[in-house]
Amino acid sequence: MFGLGSQELIIILAIVFLIFGAKKLPEIGSGLGKAIKNFKGGVKSIEEGPSEKPPEKMKEEAKDSGGTKPV
Repeated sequence: MFGLGSQELIIILAIVFLIFGAKKLPEIGSGLGKAIKNFKGGVKSIEEGPSEKPPEKMKEEAKDSGGTKPV
């Protein structure tokens, strides 16, 4: 992985642990996981195409129906 051996990865993880501490690491991992999930979802939605109507059509439909949106 990126030309790094197991010893280099252990040293990097130890440095990260010392910098951020034990309490902050789960938050960082959780945030990173959510970011990756959102990125994959965004890429997937782009590949599938738009799922909603373009804003222009929504405006036209609102004008045709009287211009009010149900609350």
